[in-house]
Amino acid sequence: MTDAPHVTIDPFAGGVRRVGEPHPARAVLRAAGPIVRADAPAGGPVWIITDDVLAREVFVHPHIVKDPAWAPAGWDPRTAGLEPTAATQPSLTTCDGPAHETLRRAHAPLFTARRMSEYADRATVLARELLAGLGDTAETVDLMADFTTRFPLTVVCDVLGVPLDRIDQAIAACRGMYSADPEEVGAAMAAFGELAAAALGDGQDGLAVELRDRVPAELTEAQLHYLLFTLIYAGQLTTDPSLGFLLARVLAAGDTAAEPTTTEEFVRETLRRHAPAPFSLWRFTSAEVELAGARLPARSPVLVDIQGINTGPGRSIGPDLTFGAGPHYCTGARLAQLELKAVVEVLRADFPKARLAVPLADLQQSDLGGIQGSRLTALPVKLRG
Repeated sequence: MTDAPHVTIDPFAGGVRRVGEPHPARAVLRAAGPIVRADAPAGGPVWIITDDVLAREVFVHPHIVKDPAWAPAGWDPRTAGLEPTAATQPSLTTCDGPAHETLRRAHAPLFTARRMSEYADRATVLARELLAGLGDTAETVDLMADFTTRFPLTVVCDVLGVPLDRIDQAIAACRGMYSADPEEVGAAMAAFGELAAAALGDGQDGLAVELRDRVPAELTEAQLHYLLFTLIYAGQLTTDPSLGFLLARVLAAGDTAAEPTTTEEFVRETLRRHAPAPFSLWRFTSAEVELAGARLPARSPVLVDIQGINTGPGRSIGPDLTFGAGPHYCTGARLAQLELKAVVEVLRADFPKARLAVPLADLQQSDLGGIQGSRLTALPVKLRG
């Protein structure tokens, strides 16, 4: 057994780069080997998986867990961006084993392809209303300024049963989560609690009510609200940046009919190229583990380089890792794809002359830092051509 090679480049650094410029760490990580060590934002080493086969092994490994209780002892949860431990707050993103299976059984039937297809027409209506309103306001609009955040939040809130007059509150709460001020983050979490309560109120009939009836009876109201927070926040966090890259690709040529693929294929390919999250969420070893000949002590943080694996030059044809793999595969993947497909179809049908107001090469993306992804800084578009 050997130690994994250590890279000095910071794969977690924020910054701004052009839309077609790859993150400088991707190639360095890939060249270093299937598993490499880097310096974690919260201190100490992190082991990063750069190989597709090894990544899929990690996603199902019984001793590589999601529970933040296994994070390195010296880590500050806020610096690391950790959720509460599974014992404190059960969730799909922190539980493992039987506890995760129980929550998964509660969530999964609500987000099947069949259930999500029931919301396709509604998502199309919402996309049409929002884009039509923008098309009537100005010759050039920046779709990253509001639309890419408002649309996915409107859809996920509508699906869950959050009253749509609370969308501005949801937008403010999502933006508050990015703050470095703990009080602002606390206020955002309180707002999410209000949104969850509204979805569960008398007369509401969205998926939030169905989820309440399916989760274990011992969950408290606050714990149920947290489950709904994860659905709302993740619904914005992942779809917002993906939507920007998708629209940029659709509008770049000025002739959307020239795209050779179906809308579904176009969406999948964009998600592969621009994964909403460059890395998996944090995982930790619950015992000493050997991966690709490297020994990882217990409580070692592990990440999968989703972006690097998805876009590697030697990638084989097959499923990508955009939404993960194994038991923690993203529950909301079908809803995200449905939303993106709806926007593309509305844009092509209602705004056939729409085009970018600047060359595609001039667009820039901002890396948010840590294990967060990148997002276009602006997307100026002439919707009426």
